[in-house]
Amino acid sequence: MSASLVSNPYLDEVSSKIRSKPVPWEGYQRADLISSEDLALIKKVDKQPRARIESILLSDGQTYALLYFRLLKKLQRVDTMQCLLVLIADALTDHEERIPLVLKTSETDPDLPFVPLLRALDTQDEFVQLKAAQILTILLSSDSTPLPLQHLKPFLNTLASLVQGPSQNARDVAVHCLESLLTRRQCRQAVWAVPGIIAGLLEILKHKPSPQMSYQVALCFWLLSFEQNVAEELNKKYDVIPLLIGVAQEAVKEKVIRVVVATFRNLVTKAPAANLPAMLVAQLLPFVKNLSGRKWQDEDVLDDVQYLRDELSANFQLLTTYDKYTSELASGHLSWTPVHESESFWKENATRLNDNDCEQLKTLLRLLKESNDPQVLAVASHDVGQYVKYCDSGKKLVTNLGGKQRVMELMTHDNPDVRYRALMTVQQLVSQPWR
Repeated sequence: MSASLVSNPYLDEVSSKIRSKPVPWEGYQRADLISSEDLALIKKVDKQPRARIESILLSDGQTYALLYFRLLKKLQRVDTMQCLLVLIADALTDHEERIPLVLKTSETDPDLPFVPLLRALDTQDEFVQLKAAQILTILLSSDSTPLPLQHLKPFLNTLASLVQGPSQNARDVAVHCLESLLTRRQCRQAVWAVPGIIAGLLEILKHKPSPQMSYQVALCFWLLSFEQNVAEELNKKYDVIPLLIGVAQEAVKEKVIRVVVATFRNLVTKAPAANLPAMLVAQLLPFVKNLSGRKWQDEDVLDDVQYLRDELSANFQLLTTYDKYTSELASGHLSWTPVHESESFWKENATRLNDNDCEQLKTLLRLLKESNDPQVLAVASHDVGQYVKYCDSGKKLVTNLGGKQRVMELMTHDNPDVRYRALMTVQQLVSQPWR
């Protein structure tokens, strides 16, 4: 894993400046913080040309790996930590074969190499924090590194904070780190277990990021979607399908569409029952039909698009009208599709909302109580009225489940359509006999 894969212009620029800044190594030696032997070793590489340093590391790589991490553990000054982190990252850049040398430092001190890096994550200096994250990612992304969960978990918690934080540099580096970590299968379950990471990635997508950032975040979801449990739960927990469709629809780069479509293919392949209905509700089928008519530089895109088109088309044909309605309920994205205003639909299906301990009715009322979307509230209010109209026990069930009170509250909603639909439903609740 090359450091260049988890870098960004900010880290590169600051690293370049740090390479030329003086560090008081002699002062540390006079203060007995480092030995004369340490000083001699560090002076050989300090402010030296890259070729000179590489020559030294070629013969004394293990010695310097131990030196760098011992000093990083011992010395607390920010400028010194910055220098040491740059030396470590430079040593690892394009030299994955040196990762075992770094890991071997644990034979001398069990805290090495991870504890000093994790401590650096807690400093107030952004460069130290992000450079330590870069190095941790290089180490943990390598298949040659046994996965130390006791160190991975706190690192992922830090990445969750960074990906949700206000700093653009921090978000950029955190996404780079996640993108690299997720290539390693053992890391995927650990990332999935940190809800803040998933929520942070979704927030990035919701705020119209650059094409490159859209691609990197979508790539993270693609890598996660290879895990069976993630494919089953991702949309149910985070409503990711409509968001990714929107990202693909607005994408100007083919690679963004490619990774979103590949993610959808994984979700359908691994968990069709969990994802196909939500994809149909979110109108993925007409979108992939449109995509199938485009020309693509990457033939894999067309293969994935055709697969999705075929699977969605077959599923659409099998769905009954009631299946489509319950899929829409499950998605949480209610809109004025024909089913809502079909009197025949409600005559035939109103009582089915009572099946399985009123599972679908409870879902409808939950949307009524929890959604902030005026369209969802208007449609849900309307549906409650239709349910009460055509279900003998409807009024009693809606009242007992708290639906009547919520509909009455919506009569004062800011949106006029919500107010109107709520008023019409309250009339149904009042006029229908209690059965």
